[in-house]
Amino acid sequence: MSLGTFLIMRHELLLIAAALSVLIAEIFWDPDKKKGISLFSIILFGVITIIGFIPSPSGSLFGGMYISSGTTLLMKNILNIGVLLVFIQSVTWLKKEENSEKISEYFLLLISTLVGMNFMISAGHFLIFYIGIELATIPIAALAAYDRYKNKSAEAGIKLILSSALSSGILLYGLSMIYGTTGTLYFSEVAKLFGNNNLQILGFIFFFAGMAFKISIVPFHLWTADVYEGSPVNITSYLSVISKGAAVFILIIILFTVFPVIIATWQKTIYVTSVLTMTIGNLFAIRQQNLKRFLAFSSISQAGYILLGLIGGNQLGMASVIYYILVYIFSNLGAFGVVTAISNATGKENIDDYNGLYQTNPKLSLIMTLALFSLAGIPPVAGFFGKFFLFTAAAQKGYYLLVLIAVLNTIISLFYYLLVVKAMFINKSENPVEKFRSDFPTRFALGICIAGIVVTGFASIIFEAIRNLSFGV
Repeated sequence: MSLGTFLIMRHELLLIAAALSVLIAEIFWDPDKKKGISLFSIILFGVITIIGFIPSPSGSLFGGMYISSGTTLLMKNILNIGVLLVFIQSVTWLKKEENSEKISEYFLLLISTLVGMNFMISAGHFLIFYIGIELATIPIAALAAYDRYKNKSAEAGIKLILSSALSSGILLYGLSMIYGTTGTLYFSEVAKLFGNNNLQILGFIFFFAGMAFKISIVPFHLWTADVYEGSPVNITSYLSVISKGAAVFILIIILFTVFPVIIATWQKTIYVTSVLTMTIGNLFAIRQQNLKRFLAFSSISQAGYILLGLIGGNQLGMASVIYYILVYIFSNLGAFGVVTAISNATGKENIDDYNGLYQTNPKLSLIMTLALFSLAGIPPVAGFFGKFFLFTAAAQKGYYLLVLIAVLNTIISLFYYLLVVKAMFINKSENPVEKFRSDFPTRFALGICIAGIVVTGFASIIFEAIRNLSFGV
């Protein structure tokens, strides 16, 4: 195997090099100027994100355990965009005195999780998949407990690691059944040997349950709101967008490359979980006052919509899911960006705290409104087109009742998103959030989010390019 062959792992190698560079910077950087590591890490990761879009050869390594294709490269690039935005939005928070001594740890842990997600996406073998999922999960638990002197943050870290351990155990139990009945862990070989054997079906159900924990699919969602509320806002946005997006990407790949023979079985499973996830996520979101819990249940309901693309079992469905994740990254990070800016400036995170926000901070109010409208699927922003393609993929396969339920849930979600808009523009407050000006990194990140919401909605070429990829369906 030549050295050039390893360039197939370009994304992972670049991320490992970035992690080592941040570690070296931590060792040699002037202790009095440690805040400069933030800028260094962002520029470094920005370069990696740009390099990721340079065409790269497809292929496999380690006997087919690692696979790279145009689809996996696109998925990794989408995640890179999201992580770069999270990095930029974190600058103000990392400047706080209590965080100034652990800046490099923050970037090291985030990059480590992304390496795991990339290995997960490129896995052609369940062993690589599992190593990737654990590498992506364990550092996130440390990040959730990043504010170690706050009880809620420590509690979030404990809850996340315990729920992750449980989900990994369930997932491994399912994989053991699959291995026991097929005698292999290679995706391609399992696909050939998998059938309607009851033990194999049970193994798949355990596998899907383990993945459902990662995506916050009902009834495996109970950890989500508590962990999101206790974690720092930037970590919450990472969990909500990047972690969920990576789990959805690998689920797409595995369903359509490993388990196509039992498509009827997993379509029924997805049907039920999609209805439950959309409905319960929306109903619980209405009751929330804390914005992090509010967006947590919003992200649960969004996972229900994403499942509509999976249930289609066709090229349109797969393209719709990838496109929707891209839109979701810009929309959700736009909303979290506003929450982060206000939390850093005032420490306020409840919906009631946003009463009269438009009077003091009109720009932030407008950005939040646009992001929420995109999450709700209101035309003409990108979220509308994302939901439209997902609904079309499900309807194309005859799931008309499911689409109707999804549309009704969209109406419910519109109600609670408008509660936040109402608070900002209509409700009065004797003590509104004071007028403040965000720093440049925050404004820059929010500007990218707004541009992404607008451009991805009107640039149909993006969806068509995704649709032309091969998904193995």
